[in-house]
Amino acid sequence: MGEVPNFGVLGVIRVQVGAALIDVGHARQRCVLAALLVEPNRPVSVDLLIERVWGERPPTRARGTLYGYLHRLRQALAGVGAEIRRGGGGYVLEVDEESVDLYLFRRLVARSRQAGDREALDLLHRALGLWRGRPLDDVDGPWADSVRRVAEQDRWTALLRRNDIALREGHHDTLLAELLDLADAHPLDEQLACQLILALYRAGRQAEALERFEFVRRVLAEELGADPGHELRELHRQILTGELTGSPSADVRPLPRQLPAEVRLFVGRHNELAQLDKALIGTPGASALAIVGVGGIGKTTLALHWAHRNTSAFPDGQLYADLRGFDPTGTPVPPAAVASRFLAAMGVPSTALPADTDSMLALFRSVVAEKRVLVLLDNARDSDHVRPLLPGGSASSVVVTSRNRLTGLSASHGVPVLTLEVLDRGTARDLLAGHMSDGRVRGEPDAVADLLDWCAGLPLALALLAARATSHPAFPLRVLAEELHQADGIGDWDADESSSGLHAVFSTSWRALPVATVEACSLLGLVPGPDIGVDAIAALLAASASRVRAVMRPAEAAHLVRQPAPGRYRMHDLVRRFAAEQADHGDVRAPLNRLVDYYVDTALAAEAVLYPYELPFGANHSTTRFADEDEALAWLSAEYPGLMAIQAVAVDLGRHAPVWRVAWGLDTFQRRQVHSEDQVRVWSAALRAAELAGDADARALSAWRLGAAHNRTGNRAQALRLLDHALEVSLESGNGRAQANAHQALAPVHEDMGDNARALSHAESALAILREMGNEMRQAHALNQAGWYAAKVGDLGRAREHCAAALELASRHADADAEARVLDSLGYLAHLEGDHIRAGDYYRRALALFGRTRSMYDYADTLERLADNHVAGGDLRRARSLWREARRMYDTQGRVDGVNRISVLLATTDEG
Repeated sequence: MGEVPNFGVLGVIRVQVGAALIDVGHARQRCVLAALLVEPNRPVSVDLLIERVWGERPPTRARGTLYGYLHRLRQALAGVGAEIRRGGGGYVLEVDEESVDLYLFRRLVARSRQAGDREALDLLHRALGLWRGRPLDDVDGPWADSVRRVAEQDRWTALLRRNDIALREGHHDTLLAELLDLADAHPLDEQLACQLILALYRAGRQAEALERFEFVRRVLAEELGADPGHELRELHRQILTGELTGSPSADVRPLPRQLPAEVRLFVGRHNELAQLDKALIGTPGASALAIVGVGGIGKTTLALHWAHRNTSAFPDGQLYADLRGFDPTGTPVPPAAVASRFLAAMGVPSTALPADTDSMLALFRSVVAEKRVLVLLDNARDSDHVRPLLPGGSASSVVVTSRNRLTGLSASHGVPVLTLEVLDRGTARDLLAGHMSDGRVRGEPDAVADLLDWCAGLPLALALLAARATSHPAFPLRVLAEELHQADGIGDWDADESSSGLHAVFSTSWRALPVATVEACSLLGLVPGPDIGVDAIAALLAASASRVRAVMRPAEAAHLVRQPAPGRYRMHDLVRRFAAEQADHGDVRAPLNRLVDYYVDTALAAEAVLYPYELPFGANHSTTRFADEDEALAWLSAEYPGLMAIQAVAVDLGRHAPVWRVAWGLDTFQRRQVHSEDQVRVWSAALRAAELAGDADARALSAWRLGAAHNRTGNRAQALRLLDHALEVSLESGNGRAQANAHQALAPVHEDMGDNARALSHAESALAILREMGNEMRQAHALNQAGWYAAKVGDLGRAREHCAAALELASRHADADAEARVLDSLGYLAHLEGDHIRAGDYYRRALALFGRTRSMYDYADTLERLADNHVAGGDLRRARSLWREARRMYDTQGRVDGVNRISVLLATTDEG
């Protein structure tokens, strides 16, 4: 047959080759096979085989019967590359030992002992994932019982070691629900109790951690008449004394330290710093302050200087966001997007983030409410822009900067407003001298006075002017003053008195730049997004990355651009507006088209790594290659604002295809990061572009993804309308793949609407199409979906068949997320069949994989189903424990229906 057989004893005894299960006979004959498998490549005597199969009282003709079993096993295994041989010491099953799951399990565990923590954790996950249920599940007798006891003890040891490593690696969030279930089943295991207490503590649930210690202490006293051991007592003491604070290993996610670097030179503002101290440190309880003033007056500089000086007052971290309230080329950052990024920085998994805006913001406020965190919200558009981000607790502090007065924020929340004025002449002179030299400033008092008049006390203008002067240290300052007088135009930027002088300062700085730098900066003024990477600039300029760095260096020296992070360039929005005015608008289409192509192609390359099973546009032309998911996600995170904005650029350029292509490039990232409203926005634009282009396939694709995005936000009616439209368009065009996509997305919509029969019909239609196309992992997802809905309508035989096929494909492709989903379906199926032990095993295996892939949304669903399974099995105590954990997760994810449902269950049941 060509494929290597796999022998399983960690569950029912089985032999599998590829997708096919080999029939190895009835239970007694399978016991003979197992008796050989537990000692592969070693002779087992006839007498020992008889004892293992029949125990101490074998039948009269046991030897002859055994020979018959061996003969039939030889025939069954003859075609799969495994052979049973007769030797001097007995019978030998000759196989690759790692093809026997019990031996592969033990070798993976052994390898983990020699590996570092991260590799060991992966090896242990793989080892524990081999278990399908109780070892030798279909064989009874003393020998089978003894094998089971040893194997299960090995598994328990590996499981506890996996827990220890996972906790060292900071995975307490994904481990917690499983630990709760295990601890309920093994209340006397002190090592497990330590693990659970530590996980609870690290999850911020100190009271529950202490309650668990008291529970274990009481159980040990009642059951064994013993006190907790040293390790458990020491852990309890450290929690009580606070010594455990900060004790997780260095690999645990660090506290957020997001403040950008402060400027090198800071002068004056003594009164303003004192006001900040009084409002944010000297006042008990929650505190906030808004710094307002015209553009370029130094609001951000002051806020960062104060924040860096006071980091010790905020031991739980510092959060920073540029809200881009006055970005001339883009839209302000929505509060929910800021909350999402802050939550990720504080360790909340992306899969645990709520889909809707209100829940996302509420979760952020809840997380920071009682933490001593500084939140710096820079460049806010208005009061409404920041109001949803103000925490409701009493420990954190917020600093807001804005060009607007923010009187609404002061009126609604009592936030004091600090209005920055221009620098007085003495402080402005000190700042200029600090940038140049005091001697140079003293040497030309008339020229300095003229320069100060032009800058009008505006710190940004002073910095630009000083950069121009220091680039020519031998030039007299009067030359620079004369250049300012000769600068063309005034401009109408901010409607404040400093505008004319600032425009003149920019003009003189601009004329001093090399031609290539001027051309590059002019184009950057047209590029949307807060900042841009070297590779994107290279595409814009049709230049190499090294050439970009060389071209940008003079602009950096002149303070017209800066690098907030290595390889990323940012312009102040006033500079950006000036730069855009200088651009030759008749010659910008080609550079902007190159930038659009770069963003689109690279986003598609990243998407192909995150979800390689669907490539609607064929081969990708990007020169960027991502080694793994981490690289792809890092690039998408860094470029996300630019990618969102570049879609609008493509629309303005009249290019339709990039509009839907960039939406596809963002799709998996937005789904994982729970950017649901952004997803609705980009796919809405994609659908409009597809309709304008008259492209039926793009219309079907866009309607499919837009419908799925609406379903995730709870807009069922809109989802149904769009997905029906997607199906209609794909049927008209004859695009089978698009038809399958629409069917698969329609199934959960109809399930949520209570029509499981129609959901099954869509799932089966998708499966039929995908079987013809041959994409195995798309088939795996379709098989699982069809199996789930078959179980929902009571067709358990068909459900079992579909799910078994899906599990084989997911396992073959080593897709942990898909395998977890199938195991969840199999758990639900076993639950319906009344096999609660097997259902619990499937659910726990699914939870382990969901934890490994950090799919916390699905984790919570499976946890609730495991609790329901315990109810059916009569164990209400364990069910209630899991319900409480599921409810906590639903609450974190903003899933109100789940919270309400479980709250009712907890209120109407007791432990009996």
